[in-house]
Amino acid sequence: MKAEINPMMMTQSSSKKTEPQGSLCRHAKGHTAAWLGGVALTGAFASTAYALAMLPGFNRMGPMAIALIAALFFRQFAGYPAFLRPGIHFSSKQLLRLAIILFGLKLNMMVLLEQGAGLLLQAAATILFSVLFTLLLAHKLKADMPLSLLLGIGTGICGAAAIAAVSPILKARGEDTAASVGLVALVGTIAALAYTALLPLLPLTAEQYGIWAGISLHEIAHVALAAEPAGQDAVALALLAKLSRVFLLVPVSFILMAIMNRRHREMAASPQEMKTRPEFPWFLLGFIALSLFGSMTAGTPLELPARALSSMSTITTILLTMAMVGLGLNVNLRELRSRALRPLLAMTITSVLLSVLSLLLIMWR
Repeated sequence: MKAEINPMMMTQSSSKKTEPQGSLCRHAKGHTAAWLGGVALTGAFASTAYALAMLPGFNRMGPMAIALIAALFFRQFAGYPAFLRPGIHFSSKQLLRLAIILFGLKLNMMVLLEQGAGLLLQAAATILFSVLFTLLLAHKLKADMPLSLLLGIGTGICGAAAIAAVSPILKARGEDTAASVGLVALVGTIAALAYTALLPLLPLTAEQYGIWAGISLHEIAHVALAAEPAGQDAVALALLAKLSRVFLLVPVSFILMAIMNRRHREMAASPQEMKTRPEFPWFLLGFIALSLFGSMTAGTPLELPARALSSMSTITTILLTMAMVGLGLNVNLRELRSRALRPLLAMTITSVLLSVLSLLLIMWR
């Protein structure tokens, strides 16, 4: 005898099966909307900061510093809905890596190699001094060492871009990355303004002044700001000297990767922990690839037009600015304040000594 099947039971059963699918679909749509909302929020901050950076006064800070500071204050005094966090996290991580890849177009390796090893040796000395002396001071001051390391790298290489590149390798906390970017931008802006004030008082040629600015200041924007009053020749040499430091970002990143892998092997307590070694910074390969492309196609039919390069530079800046907003929105200043003062002091002393020593070296030659 066959069991009878109640059609009402079939209807109820099928409705129970389809209901979770419908709720799953609604959840996916809600997640996508939240993700887009978070990205849109960082984009709105970045666009506003980019516009403000074109105004007198604000142009001395740059869009990244403006956006980061605005995001920090917005997070402390207003906050944002928690459901926007996935999009904000995407901006602070993935857009940051994409911006680093595009940043490679700014680096012409062939020009650096044609200038000989002198600039690269100066750049290597700057990086070694900045990192090691910052860490030495941080140790003496009993400062937060991970934050101090990021500040030393940002001081020695190229500010926010360097910090953004090494943070995933060092597995730095988001608040440390944001704080170090903001502090380097602050000190670098003050230093660039001090350079322009000292320019008429220094016994330097325009070329010497440009090399001094390029070998000792923090961000590319700071270098351009400080060198501009000395003329176009000074700007060209300043940017060339600065790019020699950017060039060394790649080997420095791989050295840090090797150190982190070795430390992970020494500290791993089980085979399972050995499998979770630090993630390889694949985005650096994109940075190298675009650097090589831009360098090898210069002066050939494959060279990107000046307008395209300018557009890519703008896009890179906007993406970096969105990433800074994402980082800033996740920082709790109350928790960070007690940890940041001593690393800031260590970085400031290092920056002043770097400027003085590099100036004396240029004058002595």
